[in-house]
Amino acid sequence: MNYKIEELKFVDWPQVCSIYEESIRTGISTFDTKSPSWKDWDSSRLSSCRFVARERENVFGWATLSHAASTWGYVGVAEVSVHVSKICKREGIGTALLKSLITASEKEGYWTIKAEIISENIASLNLHRKCGFREVGYHEKLGHREGVWHDVILLERRSLKTGGNGLPKRECL
Repeated sequence: MNYKIEELKFVDWPQVCSIYEESIRTGISTFDTKSPSWKDWDSSRLSSCRFVARERENVFGWATLSHAASTWGYVGVAEVSVHVSKICKREGIGTALLKSLITASEKEGYWTIKAEIISENIASLNLHRKCGFREVGYHEKLGHREGVWHDVILLERRSLKTGGNGLPKRECL
């Protein structure tokens, strides 16, 4: 596969939405049960730090950042989302997207990016750990899908490039 990591654009929405719907169907990638409209999705994400893995006109994965909270105390902190199409899992797309997102987030001044991952989503947990995220806690039975309650693992990655406050430098392996 010969993909490139590029900026996510409005024209990518149908494929981005399709990949998100694949994630929804897994039952362990999100608590959403249906994909949002473009307007809702777009307004819930930062306008910068949006990427797709693209080969010609085909999108195979996407990654974005969202505000961690609406209060000023969280300026410099964002939450990550990474989703990869099931047809190309284990091709390195998730790692490439997350590395691009980390680099862009640091250029934008984000010093912490965090992830909240359903505990059964081992692939996502491994991806984030591989890219320098560390587990900082969990929420027991935080959300449910189809009558099943799930724990959520809390992870974070702090940057030494943008106010990383002396924590060890972590890079993708």
